[in-house]
Amino acid sequence: MRPPLFWYQKPGLKSALLAPLAAIYARTTASRVAQKPQFRPDVPVICVGNINAGGTGKTPTVIALVQHLQRLGKTPHILSRGFGGSEKSPLQVREDMAAARVGDEPLLLAAFAATWIGADRTQTAKLAIAAGADVLIMDDGFQNPGLAKDISLIVVDAARGFGNGRVLPAGPLREPIQAGLARADAVITIGHGRAQTRFDQTWARELSIPRVSGHLAPLPTGIDWQGLRTLAFAGIGNPAKFFETLTAEGAEIIRAVALEDHQPLSLTLLQRLQSEARLRGAQLVTTEKDAVRLPKSMRVEVLTLPVRLQLADWAEIDRLLDQRL
Repeated sequence: MRPPLFWYQKPGLKSALLAPLAAIYARTTASRVAQKPQFRPDVPVICVGNINAGGTGKTPTVIALVQHLQRLGKTPHILSRGFGGSEKSPLQVREDMAAARVGDEPLLLAAFAATWIGADRTQTAKLAIAAGADVLIMDDGFQNPGLAKDISLIVVDAARGFGNGRVLPAGPLREPIQAGLARADAVITIGHGRAQTRFDQTWARELSIPRVSGHLAPLPTGIDWQGLRTLAFAGIGNPAKFFETLTAEGAEIIRAVALEDHQPLSLTLLQRLQSEARLRGAQLVTTEKDAVRLPKSMRVEVLTLPVRLQLADWAEIDRLLDQRL
């Protein structure tokens, strides 16, 4: 479901009417995060989470952190809930598994490090440690008290910031800003120059912890995007960001199809997109996360534009790693 527009507008009547429900949601979250952790692993735990509901850039942040730790000689394993997958038992994700079974994000992450799914983070943490992990990275789970966390990083879309600053359903937040910041070690804001400036102007004074800025940059693949007629589709938290990136690479988007986050790519949908692309002389293009949900028969027909998070400076993250790893 797309977030309502009023979540990202100045608070008004709609958010005021929903304030009582937001207060209940905030109290419920506060009660949950106040619980003592069920398990403290004997290896460090880094949580990459958010205060906002929906996509903020956690997956590329996890990938960047994994690769950074690997360069430091560490063996990080990723713990994910496996959202969108049918599998209920804890297991290690293999790249040949179906996204419908394990979830699209875990399947993508499994290409970078050993990735475990399961609702019980204690179980998956123990399995990962037994398999050789010396660092655990939680993909999401900032509001989950199951595991004791050594470092918590909050990821924010710089353009959207914290929306109208209100808690669900009056706004996009899982918990009040200051309550979340009090448990975190750093904020990572993702976006290019103007988005970062907008975040500074609106939210910088709210921050009580260090902030690290970064942006998503296309990964060189050898594809010449300049002038390429494309029919682009994306089922991520904020599809507009993908379309903007594709346009910035020089591609001509004849139609942009914004799907729901994690939306299943049905055969009917894909055939319709394929037929339209052929009729209009366009190339189908999608995101890495969507590509893992494509049937194998379609993957040769759809180009992927992968992106990677580039941080302005790793110094603050390295300081946290030196202190706690």
